[in-house]
Parts: sequence; C-alpha cells; structure tokens
Amino acid sequence: MTDDAAPPRPALARATPARTLLPLFLPSVVVGAVSALLYVGVSKLADQLKDVLWTDLPDALGIGGYSSLWMIVMLTTTGILVGLVVWKAPGHAGPDPATVGIQGEPMAPFILPGLLVATALMLAGGPSLGPENPIIATNVALAFWAGRRFAPTAPGALWVMLAEAGTIGALFGTPVAAALVISEALAGRQIKGLLWDNLFAPLTAAAVGSITTSLIGHPSFDLDLPPLGDPGWADVLSALVIASAAAVLGMAAVYVFPYVHKVFTRLRHPMVMLPVGGLVLGLLGCLGGSLTLFKGLDEVAEIARHPDDYSAGRYVLMAVVKLAALVVATSCGFRGGRIFPAVFAGASFGLCAHALVPSVPASLGLAAGVLGVLLATTRQGWVSLFTAAVLVSSPTIIALLCIASLPAWLLVTGRPQMQLRDDGSSVR
Repeated sequence: MTDDAAPPRPALARATPARTLLPLFLPSVVVGAVSALLYVGVSKLADQLKDVLWTDLPDALGIGGYSSLWMIVMLTTTGILVGLVVWKAPGHAGPDPATVGIQGEPMAPFILPGLLVATALMLAGGPSLGPENPIIATNVALAFWAGRRFAPTAPGALWVMLAEAGTIGALFGTPVAAALVISEALAGRQIKGLLWDNLFAPLTAAAVGSITTSLIGHPSFDLDLPPLGDPGWADVLSALVIASAAAVLGMAAVYVFPYVHKVFTRLRHPMVMLPVGGLVLGLLGCLGGSLTLFKGLDEVAEIARHPDDYSAGRYVLMAVVKLAALVVATSCGFRGGRIFPAVFAGASFGLCAHALVPSVPASLGLAAGVLGVLLATTRQGWVSLFTAAVLVSSPTIIALLCIASLPAWLLVTGRPQMQLRDDGSSVR
C-alpha cells in the first residue's frame, strides 16, 4: 500500500428506527405547548402592566406618558423594584445576566418565581432587553425538573433541548429558528444517527410552541416593507457595506461591555446597581426618545412603517442609544435577553443608510443592518441570518444576506463576545 493511497471512507451514520423516535413525540408536544404558554402568559402580563405604567398612570397624574420626566421616574422606579426582587427573592432571580446566554445549565426551581417577576417588571418598565434569556431559562428548568421526576431514565439533555426548541419556536413564531439554533449546537457534539433523527423531537417541540403562540398571541415578524426586486451590483455592494459597518458598531458595544459591567459591579448591592442603572437608562431614553425603550420589536415595526420620517442623524442616534441601553441594562443586573434590542439597533442603523443614500432600498438596509449587529452581539450565525431575512419576507434578499454575512463574520469571529465569565472577563 503506497503512502498516497486514499484514506478509508467514514462509515455512514445509521438511521434511528421509527420505534425509537415515536415515544419522544408526546413529551415534545407537551414541552413545546407549556413553553409557549409560559412565554405568552408572561408577555401578556407585562403588556398589561406596561399600559398601566405608561398610559393610565401618567394620564391620571396629568403627565405625558413619554415625557423626559416620566421616563426617568419610571426607569429608576423599575430599577428599584427589580432590585428588591434580586435582593430578596430566593436565588436572587438567577445568576448575573451578563454571564449567561440563550443556552445554559438548568436552574433550581425555587429560583424561577423571582426570575419571572423580575422579567415581567423589566418588560413593562422600559429597559432595553427582551424576554428570551429568562423565558428559555425558566422553561429549561421546569422541563428538566419534570423530566427527571416523571421520566428519570431519559437523559437530562433531552429535556433541555426540548425546552430550548419549544421556547425559541414560540419567541419567533416559527420552528425554523429553533431548528437552526439546535443544528448549530449539534454541530459541536458527537451525535448518533442522522441529523434529522436528532432534530425530530426538538423540531416537534418547536412546531408546537410556534403554533401555540400563533393561536394565542398572533405574533408577526414581517414588517410589511416593499419587496426587493431582482438585485443588482449596487444592492450587493450595499449589503456588504451595511452589514460590515453594522458589525463594527455592534463590536463597539461588545468591547465596552466588560468595562461598564465592572463599573456597576463596584456598586455591589442590587439596591444600588439597579436603581442607578435605571436612572442611566432613563437619561438615555431622554436622549434617544421613547422608541429606544423596551425590548424593541414594536418599535422596529414603527420605524419600518415610516422609514422616511427620520433623518440619517436621528437613525444613528437611536442605534447608538439602543446599544448603549442594552449594555447598561445587562451590566447593572436587569434580567433579559439581547437579541430583540440588537434587532432595533441594527434596523435603525440600516435605515440610516437608506436615509443617506435613498437608492438603497429600505428593506435591504434594514435587513443588512440587523444581520451585522446580531452577528456581533450574539455570534449565532443562523439566527442572525434568519431574523434579518424574516423581517423583510423577500426571497431575493436571502442570497444578498448570505453574501453580506461573510465579511461581517470575519470581523467578529474570534473576538470577545457579549457574555462574561464569572470573573468578569469576556468570553471568546
């Protein structure tokens, strides 16, 4: 046998029998439905509380609901209330949010009530964070606890994967997002059988979570922007430039993140960290305007509905303020996720490009901006591509985003992430 002989071909993965997959169907359905119900329940409660805090109460007091004074008062008060929960609740409403991402280890069940209360208060009070991290963490903890109790022979990782998939399907209103996230996670693991066999149970949970949310909450990511026609060379260049520039903007927030976190950590006590953080967020709200408050999805729909109503300078200001608010909210201890606020920052940045160069379609600018900022702040390539594409709902744009993701990814890969270790150093 010569040295240049071809290496042996790897053995093909054996498919998993249907009789092995079928028993996973019912648990997947249950986990997906419960995950969606918890997400919808917390979101609706937060929305009702938001109406009281930002409409009914200021109207009763004769104060403008989104006046500078009310933004400062409300966000500082939210910091005080969440600080009380973090201080007094069992388990302190979970770990430092700066140290956790979408995926993590299951928490003990006694931590979850405090985490959910802190999340609902945050969503209603105006900090620039989304519900994804705490809702996924809660559903993972519940599924893991129930699975170990009622099906102790099943691997614990199964329940974690089902809960993550079901919640992501509910959050995005489609199982495709969950399938992409799980596929990306499985890529780094040694798996048995075909990829689709491994996706059978989580995809079932994601589909049920998505359908449940659609039936109850009627979510929609489509911004109803004008569809993009056949792309030209100018569109390719625009996508490349906007996505790369947005990635650089997102990385600026990533690099600042550990320093801001260190400043708030020195305040030590949650009853100092969170009220001070709320005050800073109120001041940022005064600077950026009411559109830079809250998780950002409704606000993205607002600026997309009227893309020509704001100047390029206004869009840049909103993008920078939103990213600053995201960094502050996470650093001072508010419980929440980073995807939805990053979407608003990217959308604002992309619409700035449209305002500067009107020949750049608003849909292309928005999608490319979202792609770049999400790549920088999440390092979730599939989620970034999917989110940017689904906001525009144009088949033409997918190829442009895939091309634009390549240089943007080179700018962010191997660099610090928007997540810290327990010692405060950046995760790479």
